[in-house]
Amino acid sequence: MQQQYQSCIEACNACADACDMCSTACLQEDDVKMMARCIALDMDCAQICRLAAAFMARGSEFAGALCQLCAQVCQACGDECAKHHMQHCQDCAAACRRCAEECRKMGAGTAA
Repeated sequence: MQQQYQSCIEACNACADACDMCSTACLQEDDVKMMARCIALDMDCAQICRLAAAFMARGSEFAGALCQLCAQVCQACGDECAKHHMQHCQDCAAACRRCAEECRKMGAGTAA
């Protein structure tokens, strides 16, 4: 079952890691208050990505629906990170966009 979802699982795990790195780096920025939404979305995104990966890994009947929501969170996080010039935000935005794309495909697939 996991093989069927491997590409999406990998994208979710990579996105979660990028979000963790981004939120940690954002906390080190001079104007942390300006980064508050970015940090909050990074935390939400990392958590839902890990949850989606786990649902897919065990072949949950709810994996498709969760991936659709994950795609929405990834899109929001990627959009926010893209607003910031720091490399960690740009890297996170790219990972979020890739994950959103994979999750949209997964959510539209057979596991809905």
